[in-house]
Order: sequence, then structure tokens, then C-alpha cells
Amino acid sequence: MALTFFTVPIRDPAPGEGALNAFLGCHRVLGVDRRFVDAGENSFWAICVDYLPVASSTPGTSFGKKARVDYREALPPHEFAAFAKLRELRQQLARAEAVPVYTIFTNDQLADMVRRRVATPADLETIAGAGDARIGKYGPAFLAALVAAGLNHEARDPGA
Repeated sequence: MALTFFTVPIRDPAPGEGALNAFLGCHRVLGVDRRFVDAGENSFWAICVDYLPVASSTPGTSFGKKARVDYREALPPHEFAAFAKLRELRQQLARAEAVPVYTIFTNDQLADMVRRRVATPADLETIAGAGDARIGKYGPAFLAALVAAGLNHEARDPGA
């Protein structure tokens, strides 16, 4: 797992966007954090990309095909334990509804929930691909599981 940083100026975003898009197209992205920096005419987006480097010479991989992420390696042990609990919950819900597990949330989305320490439906809205329907239907169960795992904002900062 590695981090890289980009800035995309508001005045002339094309070069920054091009560099960011080129990077995203060649790497297995685990997460993206973006912040707007208001500096008047010099305002910009600051973007941090958390990724797994993928060697271009790796046999069996091709451009456009996502590499499999081993979340046991990508997440610290306490986060992986919470991720595993979310996967168990997802499996139970999928069996009960007779749907594929990925239609509830993908592994990437579950890992994002854990990494971002989501604690509210608004936090869930920051997860790529987690739309209102999924959040409304499954959000409460997943938020409760994150509380039980101790990986939410309140558990991280009890004085807040």
C-alpha cells in the first residue's frame, strides 16, 4: 500500500486532471481523499490516492482489468477484523434476499467504510457507488456493525 498526492488548480485544471487520470488508470486504487483548498484565485483540489502498486510486467494482468486486493495485507489487523465482520453481514443479507453479495456492497466499498470510519448515513454517501437506495436499505445494519466493531467516529474519539 502506498500514497501519492496531486493538486488540481481551479484556474487551469487540465494538466493536474491529466496526471491524476493517467495515474488512476495504471494503479489499483484503494481510496481517494480530496479536499478543496480555498486560496482565492489560486484555489485548488488537494488529492491523496491510497493504492497498491501494480507492476506492468506482472503476468496475467492487463490494462483495464482490476487486480485482486488481498485486504488481509491492505488493511491493518484491527481494520481487517471489522472488514471481515462486514463481509459476514453482507453474506447473511445476500442469502436472505437471494442476491449476489456485490449487489449489496462490494469489497472495495466495505473496505472504504472501515478505512473512513463511517458513523452516519452522510458518511456512507461518501463511499463511491453507495447510492441512496443501498444506504436506505442496508446502511443501518452496516453502521451498527461498525459501531459493534469499534471503528466509527465515536469509538475513535470518545471526547468528541
